[in-house]
Amino acid sequence: MNDMSTSQPAPGPGKAAMGWAGHFRATMTLGLPIIGANLAQLAVGMTDTVMVGWYGVTELAAVTLASSIFFIFFIVGSGFAMAVMPMVATASAEGDSRQVRRVVRMGLWITLAYGAILMPILWNYQALMLLIGQKPEIARIGQDYMRIAQWGMLPMMLVMVLKSMMSALERPNWVLWGTIIGALANALFDWVLIFGHWGAPALGVQGAALASVGTSSIVFVVLGLHVTHQGELASYTIFSRLWRPDWGAFAEVFRLGWPIGLTMLAEVGLFSTSALMMGWLGTRELATHGIVIQIATFSFMIYLGLANVGTIRVGRALGRRDAQGLWRAAMMVTALQLGLSVLFSLVFLLAPEPLIRLFLDPDKPASAEIVAYGRGLLVLAALFQVFDGLQVVYLWLLRGLKDTRVPMFGAVVAYWGVGVSASWFLGFRAGYGGYGVWAGLVIGLAVAGAFMVWRFLAILRRRSGHFTG
Repeated sequence: MNDMSTSQPAPGPGKAAMGWAGHFRATMTLGLPIIGANLAQLAVGMTDTVMVGWYGVTELAAVTLASSIFFIFFIVGSGFAMAVMPMVATASAEGDSRQVRRVVRMGLWITLAYGAILMPILWNYQALMLLIGQKPEIARIGQDYMRIAQWGMLPMMLVMVLKSMMSALERPNWVLWGTIIGALANALFDWVLIFGHWGAPALGVQGAALASVGTSSIVFVVLGLHVTHQGELASYTIFSRLWRPDWGAFAEVFRLGWPIGLTMLAEVGLFSTSALMMGWLGTRELATHGIVIQIATFSFMIYLGLANVGTIRVGRALGRRDAQGLWRAAMMVTALQLGLSVLFSLVFLLAPEPLIRLFLDPDKPASAEIVAYGRGLLVLAALFQVFDGLQVVYLWLLRGLKDTRVPMFGAVVAYWGVGVSASWFLGFRAGYGGYGVWAGLVIGLAVAGAFMVWRFLAILRRRSGHFTG
């Protein structure tokens, strides 16, 4: 970290420097609601995993795989929504409210179009899974889930655009409350529809899918009402004349968004491909993978919240031409991420069994096997905490600088050229099974983290004239 400090660019002219305590307060004020919203969003997936796990291990394996595939497609489209965040942050810092409105509207356009294109692909989920060698029963149950869950893609995409806008304008509190409302609704829907309470039929995995669609629709309505009725946000009139195209802004969002989407695809694809590999190994391995991924995702969502804060604060500093503020904003989120990474690693190492048992019915005969197998996977999850946090924080810091294409290529090499290859080799050729697959994740994330940190420092050195010229 000492090497980083030597590369700090000089402050821009006339800028009043904020001290480290001020940066900490600003990071936490913006970060806590964003992190809270991320954790509430995670609660939706975690609730699905827990309740489907109580329903049956085979159903859990099928939903784990189907959710992984759904998320791959979702994350590519959400890259366009994510592009809205740094663009709005910079435009707001420059006082350009018209640009804010333009990029948000076209972000909505692009994500809607993308979601509509996906529908026929997701409808044929079973055929795709059989094509890549998944077990017929897992593919069939997964299709029962996917043909309902796919209808949640459109509201989920729109929610991502609104979240990016509200967070970038430093109005994240209703992002938090809207997501909490959605998480509570999802838990209630799951309980009623999966198991058949309150006179409803017991729909199993189809009930979990219906709950997800209802949840994403509720969150969109809540955030949409807030954007149209809250004073400052309403002044942007985002939904007024939404039907009118703005091809210039469309191209801007698309140009910044597609590398973000492909970068996120590379990362999520690393984990989703690992789910496919675990499915080749067996139902126990796939079900355990689904549980441990949910546990590891808890810490990742906190790192992601800090990364979002980094994007917003770096984007605003860029708009103000504030070099020192940019540097300190980046270092503050880095320090917080590293401290939390060590903490989560210790938790995963010291308390694996209680964490895994949260997702299982102890009366199910397969539960003991999953707990035993999951202990080893959580050790590997502990190993990649620092790397996972660094790579996501620095990816988002680079997005704050509107640098997306080179990170995209670096991510593809790290996640796929290194990570997926290592997972396949260690899991199947070297014979380490699921533990080898997860060791490949550690290697891929470590390479990605090192590359993103290097790229960020290189960009700061090259762009120092932006602040002083």
